[in-house]
Amino acid sequence: MNTKAIGSSQPSGHPARGLTVAVTGVGAIIGQGIVKSLRQSRYAPRIIGIDRSADSPGPHFCDAFEQKPGASEDSQAYLDYWARIVQTHGIDLIMPGLELDMTFLDAHREFFSGLNVKLALNSAELIQKTADKWDFGQELLSIGYPGIPSALPSSWPQALKELGPAPLLLKPRRGNGSRGIVLLEDEADFNYWRQKTIVPWMLQRIVGSASEEYTVGVFGLGDGSSLSPLIFRRRLSGAGNTLVAEALREHAVIEAATERLCRHFQPQGPTNFQFRVEGETPYLLEINPRFSSSNSLRTAFGFNEAEMAIQLYLLGIRPDEPRTGVGKAWRYTEDFVTHAGHTL
Repeated sequence: MNTKAIGSSQPSGHPARGLTVAVTGVGAIIGQGIVKSLRQSRYAPRIIGIDRSADSPGPHFCDAFEQKPGASEDSQAYLDYWARIVQTHGIDLIMPGLELDMTFLDAHREFFSGLNVKLALNSAELIQKTADKWDFGQELLSIGYPGIPSALPSSWPQALKELGPAPLLLKPRRGNGSRGIVLLEDEADFNYWRQKTIVPWMLQRIVGSASEEYTVGVFGLGDGSSLSPLIFRRRLSGAGNTLVAEALREHAVIEAATERLCRHFQPQGPTNFQFRVEGETPYLLEINPRFSSSNSLRTAFGFNEAEMAIQLYLLGIRPDEPRTGVGKAWRYTEDFVTHAGHTL
């Protein structure tokens, strides 16, 4: 994963070094982005990569790699695995690169506290509130925020009555990105996907347009305030990750919405707000209470969430206010090759 960006800034030196940070999900884009951001941070930590599979470039980007065992994540064997690697590597801080790992770490905060290791986690309250898209939408409506028109219809006529004409979106109530989202054009689509989709789902009206979609990097301080956010107008890949990002100097509508939502939800640490603007209405698509796929793109513009996380969670200090630039960033594909034990 590579980025090309204009407007990045590098932080000044800082005395806190000799740290060891574990990053999960290094076989995927978020974890690899966290590793890349850590390499650009002032702290130069030793990085322990963690993933289910060793068959990706991710392990090669890290100083050491630990493959997850085949044990179930709700088993004692899996907890024993974590206890071993924390002790073996002297891990100071764990940064989850997968939503699955965020959920696991959130459920075992006390266990990891007993290991004397810090977790780069948002508040348990925000993680719980954002887990179910339908429940989260109801929360938005309860505070008077404009929610995306949504429904749990039992028939296609009911869907049209509640949401208006097709096309409509069928979304899994849990999950992230574009996974499992289906465009419904007619009743045949509705009946097919209603039977095929085994997880709880909901329907939504399509709001705004792809040209008015924004992802906002927020580093929350846990009290309703945050560092200055970084706003990207973005274009997505087929997998729902940011492919092209334009860093904006200002966007009054998005800035006001972000401030309002931060005051209510009080995020702590890396948090990603996703919007679509329709007219003057900033519809909130979702809040990801964790590192997102655009974290390395934000680092390229001077908004290094991995470095901020070290400051907040490990050093216990208020992160430095980011000095961000404006410009455009693209993701592109290149080869990563190993041959005869050497990386080319």
